[in-house]
Amino acid sequence: MLSVLQVGEIRVADDSDFRRLKALSDDSQNWKQEYQKNATSVWTKNNEVCNFKIIKVRTTFEDVSAEVLYDVLHDPEYRKTWDHSMMDGYEICAINPNNDIGYYALRSPPPLRNRDFVTQRSWLDTGAEKWILNHSVNHEACPPRKGFIRGISYLTGYLIRQMGDKVQFTYVAQSDPRGKLPVWVVNKGTKILAPKIISRIHKACKGYTAWKQQHNPHLKPWIFPEQMTLPRLDMSQIKPLTTAVSSESLDESGVNEDEVAVEEYVND
Repeated sequence: MLSVLQVGEIRVADDSDFRRLKALSDDSQNWKQEYQKNATSVWTKNNEVCNFKIIKVRTTFEDVSAEVLYDVLHDPEYRKTWDHSMMDGYEICAINPNNDIGYYALRSPPPLRNRDFVTQRSWLDTGAEKWILNHSVNHEACPPRKGFIRGISYLTGYLIRQMGDKVQFTYVAQSDPRGKLPVWVVNKGTKILAPKIISRIHKACKGYTAWKQQHNPHLKPWIFPEQMTLPRLDMSQIKPLTTAVSSESLDESGVNEDEVAVEEYVND
């Protein structure tokens, strides 16, 4: 068994953590295909850590470079322009040049509750492959917020591979949004939301180079660590994950599909 980062654990990610993401990305056993259109496929798989299935999305881009895709997924200022589901997001502190802790608040279609996450993010660029992964931790700077349910990311990650003149992009999410969600939410997530996210990322990549030229074109601290200005990690501010309990009602199982404007949310 690999010794890999667990929820709540703070340490610099090592090879075993990135191999874990790669294993999930390349594994073909016991996955159920939920969606397939053009170059994009979505699969789900049961797991032992929570009731929500692991989601895997894979696509191929022919008109986007691996370097641009990597930048788009990292750049916090650019994310504000294309990630319409993000209500709030920022980095809290740096662990080292390739690991930080950040906050992300996700807008849900009403009347479903909004979710938020505090995660350690880790990244690695080996040239042929580029990786970004995260898992949930608890930092005192981001206690549970009113109006949000605090979700848990067991492992969420991106694997980018340059394959000749094409880029293979795989997204894996092993997470628990917490609470009791109706079954139709999960089905919509795999069949509608996941492909839509891929479409948004692709569109964002095509616009990134022109946007970046007008917005601090040389500022890329995820590549140039000397540019990083985040405060360093203070372990006294790290709290047990069990204390990050939302005060909001967690039971949303009674919400009917016709009460939620899913199409408006997806197309926003």
